[in-house]
Amino acid sequence: MANPDTLAGSEGPLYAARKGVYPKKVDGTFRRLKWLIMGVALAIYYGTPWIRWDRGPYAPDQAVLIDLANRRFYMFQIEIWPHEFYYVAGLLIMAGIGLFLVTSAVGRAWCGYACPQTVWTDLFQHVDRLIDGDRNAQVRLANGPWTPEKIAKRAAKYAIYLAIAFWTGGAWIMYFADAPTLTRDFWTGEAAFIAYGTVAALTATTFVLGGFMREQVCIYMCPWPRIQTAMMDEKSLLVTYKDWRGEPRGSLKKALAHPGSLGDCVDCNQCVAVCPTGIDIREGPQIGCITCALCIDACDTVMAQVGRPRGLIDYCALDDVAVEKAGGIAPPVLKTLMRPRLMIYLAIWCAIGAAMLFSLGERTRLDLSVQHERSPLYVQLSDGMIRNNYTLNLRNMEARPRKVAITVSGLPGAQLWTENGSRDRSSQRVEMTISPDSVTRVRLFVAAPALGPTRQDFTIATIGRDGDPRGDSDTIQFDRPEAPR
Repeated sequence: MANPDTLAGSEGPLYAARKGVYPKKVDGTFRRLKWLIMGVALAIYYGTPWIRWDRGPYAPDQAVLIDLANRRFYMFQIEIWPHEFYYVAGLLIMAGIGLFLVTSAVGRAWCGYACPQTVWTDLFQHVDRLIDGDRNAQVRLANGPWTPEKIAKRAAKYAIYLAIAFWTGGAWIMYFADAPTLTRDFWTGEAAFIAYGTVAALTATTFVLGGFMREQVCIYMCPWPRIQTAMMDEKSLLVTYKDWRGEPRGSLKKALAHPGSLGDCVDCNQCVAVCPTGIDIREGPQIGCITCALCIDACDTVMAQVGRPRGLIDYCALDDVAVEKAGGIAPPVLKTLMRPRLMIYLAIWCAIGAAMLFSLGERTRLDLSVQHERSPLYVQLSDGMIRNNYTLNLRNMEARPRKVAITVSGLPGAQLWTENGSRDRSSQRVEMTISPDSVTRVRLFVAAPALGPTRQDFTIATIGRDGDPRGDSDTIQFDRPEAPR
């Protein structure tokens, strides 16, 4: 049987063994930006379930909560019911368009700064530096024999990995139940089995993906690098090595010995040493580049040390590459970003967001659905009037009891009463109190004169009687017997 390593024939092996990646510590503008985004992202993820938000005595006080048991989604002052799932769909659409916008503008910047895989990988790489030292020390330790020192360092590092991974899985389940209560139940063994199973699964995946697979996820497992090319164009800003300025490469010593014969690149390989995916940006655009721009920080530092202008590696669009190669001056970054495609994405994104905010502000917190009872279709009363029966589902989406009035329109002479009332006490409206944050089912009887159409459309409405008059309505039919011929 053929060796799978040679199945590709002369084109090379079908797959290659992984080479260890040990990114070097670097400082600079983009590294600080990564620190900031990582800190904010982790603080939001770990801290959000513990934020309290007072919604009154009838609703949970956790600021962000996905309450699957009661089919609610709470986000601070916003409460989403199952029938309002279109808001969640709107958020997902905004996220997709936002991703298109960022990719069209600056390539895989999402991957380089805010992707969860990147954030946790970056965190684990800082643990590596804390325990093993910087790049050179990590390489020596990885290639060295298993000494007691190496075993101790590996044990300490993996223990920290495991603690971070466990904390990550534990934080996730806090979004689905009251965080303090679930934490107590978890450690006392009283939590549901699904809680322990979820934490175990997320702990394992975080430990493996962030601690060991790292750049393999970005290069081989993630589909986004293969999709992103459709989102970019000649004006997208990408991390670019300016070969027309850097080539031919040579050390500083050679450059001083042969002035004017070599480019600005001193072939120090610092851009490779700091790359979290282990690529060489000087080889051109690659699927492994996550546009984190750490190579820019490294190169700018070296250029400052050797007295050459920064920007040998920089964010640059393909159109700007042609301009600079020809000796021109590329337009400012802001001008490159202010182009029709990005403005259209931004306009669509803002329009969806504005529409959702407007809808949230204008939505009523009383919802009504009416169902005509068909058995019997109608009843003729002793005074000759015709009665129809209806089942009303009154949804109170506020965390307080509501006083409401039920009225009808479009049905002259109609009289109303509920199963808790009587015909003797019927009127043209029914008032009642409905429970907070729940659906109340009401059986409504509607009587109207016998003279009229066999089937007549009319409207049943509910309005608030406690300061907020907004309500809901539903159009339904009133049935009568056919007139004798």
